[in-house]
Amino acid sequence: MKSGMGHFHWADGSAYEGEFLNNDIHGVGVYHWGDGRRFEGQWITNRMHGQGLFTWTDGRSYDGNYANDQKEGHGAFRWPDGRRYEGQWKNGKQHGTGMYTTAQGEKRMGEWEEGKRLQWTDGLTAP
Repeated sequence: MKSGMGHFHWADGSAYEGEFLNNDIHGVGVYHWGDGRRFEGQWITNRMHGQGLFTWTDGRSYDGNYANDQKEGHGAFRWPDGRRYEGQWKNGKQHGTGMYTTAQGEKRMGEWEEGKRLQWTDGLTAP
């Protein structure tokens, strides 16, 4: 039974290094998927839960809170072209208020629901 610090490799090329509890990934650690994705952060019973940084091989990243493997609470998502959303998340989607930054660096405050922007809330007119 794995408990404490350790590492484990799966046949599909995935690997984990960090804390275990009763054979579960539990605590702080780094998981590498076989396809190159990576998560460094907090885990509870084999699920991303708490603060963490998830990166994709195409340059996307999310730095923020997770609950049960889903983006939840506050976090920042970055695209490789420079776009960025920083704000509230629920069930893995933008939900609540957030700041959207365009690839050119222009910033807009807005309100999102289930991943869709409802409105800009900063009083500026849309381009």
